[in-house]
Amino acid sequence: MDKRLRHLSALRCFESAARLQSYTQAALELNITQAAVSQQMRQLENALAVKLFVRKGRNMHLTEAGGVLLMSTQSAFKRIIGGLNQIQTQELAGSLTITSTQSFCSLWLMPNLSSFYEAHDDIQIRVLGSNRFEDIRLNHIDIAIRFSTKRELACPAGLEQLYLGEDSNYPVCSPSYKEALQIKSPSDLARCNLIHHDDDKVSWEQWFESQGICGSSICAKGPHTRVSSNDMALSAALKGQGVAIVSKELFLDFQQAGLIVQLFDIPHPVVWQRYVLFDPYSPKSARIQVFVDWLINHLP
Repeated sequence: MDKRLRHLSALRCFESAARLQSYTQAALELNITQAAVSQQMRQLENALAVKLFVRKGRNMHLTEAGGVLLMSTQSAFKRIIGGLNQIQTQELAGSLTITSTQSFCSLWLMPNLSSFYEAHDDIQIRVLGSNRFEDIRLNHIDIAIRFSTKRELACPAGLEQLYLGEDSNYPVCSPSYKEALQIKSPSDLARCNLIHHDDDKVSWEQWFESQGICGSSICAKGPHTRVSSNDMALSAALKGQGVAIVSKELFLDFQQAGLIVQLFDIPHPVVWQRYVLFDPYSPKSARIQVFVDWLINHLP
């Protein structure tokens, strides 16, 4: 890149002073002092080894070289402003990239996207499932739907984060498994295959302890299955492989279809807090707002 572009700030100052033919008026427009304008013009002339202004009375007049530079800078700035306006006023139609956990993407977002498309068939959605907190700027992501056991989740600088409420977790299994094991009370789970989560943020031990039952002794027995995500836990439960603790929003559709049963109206003591994160200054802001509004209205 041409080293003279290091003087972009001075070129902006030059354009203002040349157009207004006054250092004083340029200072007012740029919200800096007249001395700062004068200094930037001297530095620019020294850097370019060209005289840009001559003083005539109280006004500054352009030299021939200054006139050429003024035309060039004004043309360049107009193109920059045109580009900024173009990217900041994108129409509603277009694309959005959305990230969330693999479980949420596969068990809630994908099955419900059809209702979004019914109202906004001109918006294309790209879904990125990831169990990490992806850097939305680095990875060109427009919206991140995140979950935490904390009521307050730190928001990266320059981004906006909205709280979407909470979601509770319940023990679930297939109807056939419940009937086969004759599960009627929490103590009956002692003879069941319990499906555990690897990270233990929502553990069986915690759920049992909340009911006054020694969870460690029950969980020490087998057979038990360990999985790394909610979708795997629910998949195992749907196939009659045991009892899993799953968030309500992820198993609700299966429950309504009669494929899964919530064993007890006893939530896990740990509750998931839900958030949506986005860049409020994104050129896709109108598109983002449409999706966020839909999300708020459709989450259970």
